[in-house]
Amino acid sequence: MLEVGRIAKAHGLRGDVVVELVTDRVERLAVGAVLHGPHGPLTVERSAPHQGRWIVHLAGVDDRAAAEALRGTVVKAEPLDDPDALWVHDLIGAEVVDSEGTRRGRVVSVVANPASDLLELEDGALVPARFVTGHGDGVVRVETPQGLFE
Repeated sequence: MLEVGRIAKAHGLRGDVVVELVTDRVERLAVGAVLHGPHGPLTVERSAPHQGRWIVHLAGVDDRAAAEALRGTVVKAEPLDDPDALWVHDLIGAEVVDSEGTRRGRVVSVVANPASDLLELEDGALVPARFVTGHGDGVVRVETPQGLFE
């Protein structure tokens, strides 16, 4: 399961909650989507964007007390099947290989950056994700400008 957000607080009296997504995949909060919390599945009955977050009504959460009980809950979901997407969980531990076939090291983390997320390698090198040309089977292929690794 992948972490997709966190329930920040209750909203109103009828069981709605405010959800802060940690993904750009808003379909995670589509009607019928199933999120997973520590006490089991939570099905989205309705959702709407609100001031950079989402107001969501979950099945079985029908009053403020039930919504308050979910405050701070981390919600997770199954990975999406999108072969063109770069997923952090696929990148961590992958070997980075440049266009000349030189192995540059393993990815130890992905650093959020406004211009482009950065792949942090075990030696501390940072590679903008926009230079990734392919990935799969534990290998990330990159095409970088001269001097990036110097």
